[in-house]
Amino acid sequence: MYWAEDDNMGPRPPCLESYSEPANNSTYVMYHGTSKEAAESIRCYGFSPSNDGMLGRGVYVSRDIQKASRYPLNVAEGDRRVLVLEVNVGKVKKINSKQHPLRKTWHAAGYDTAWVPPNCGMVPSGLEEDCVWDPCRINVISVIQPIEQPMSWAGHDNMGPRPLCLQSHSKPTKNSCYIMYHGTSKEAAESIMRNGFTPSIDGMLGRGVYLSRNIQKASRYPLNLANADRRVLELKVNVGRVKKINRQGHPLQKTWHDAGYNTAWVPPNCGMVPSGEEEDCVWNPHRIKVIRVIRVI
Repeated sequence: MYWAEDDNMGPRPPCLESYSEPANNSTYVMYHGTSKEAAESIRCYGFSPSNDGMLGRGVYVSRDIQKASRYPLNVAEGDRRVLVLEVNVGKVKKINSKQHPLRKTWHAAGYDTAWVPPNCGMVPSGLEEDCVWDPCRINVISVIQPIEQPMSWAGHDNMGPRPLCLQSHSKPTKNSCYIMYHGTSKEAAESIMRNGFTPSIDGMLGRGVYLSRNIQKASRYPLNLANADRRVLELKVNVGRVKKINRQGHPLQKTWHDAGYNTAWVPPNCGMVPSGEEEDCVWNPHRIKVIRVIRVI
């Protein structure tokens, strides 16, 4: 599937996303929007590269989940899926102009991935895009469904509706891995990268590490810090055995771990969080792997 020249919805603010060129031979979490049927085929058989497109042949992906969530354009929202991917980018070429001499021949010049940076004028929405030549560089982590709704967190965010955010309304599956996010300070992010998470002693769900599958939610924390001092940790989380806690006063609200569960999950719009956003609490920090640190812009 090819995106960019069909992306005519006007400029969009890039959501939490790296503005830096992907580092050679590094692995990143990226996203690909497709149909429900195509997602099932890709999980079974892998990607088939597009024969052509803005960047020529390859698999078109993005580190911007907002962009991927809008595709395919001709498919109803309920039939769309977003593939969460691990991508080893190999050798990367930045293509920042439609007149770039390697715009469609970057692979012939020895590159594995072409990268279009945000707001360079190539994509009307201003969102970043990547094209990966070899599908074997792409590993599907999970499939999620885009859901459009207003956004906020725990009643502190009164700034009105926000752009589309991807969030599964289904309970995390036992022993599955998910991409989740944790908002923190620059200093705390550095400490977590060195030493791992230290669980909160208490909270709405008791002891544990508090996370969300909603990147926009995590991006506003800590509330008392300026954007420049905030960081969002992108995480790979093995949830283990999951308990749904869907109301205040639930008999296992703070004792779910004692009952043999590894993760507590608060579903969206259940009345526990004023904003209606989902939340997760993971008991054992060793179930959490930091993928990268994202700056809040």
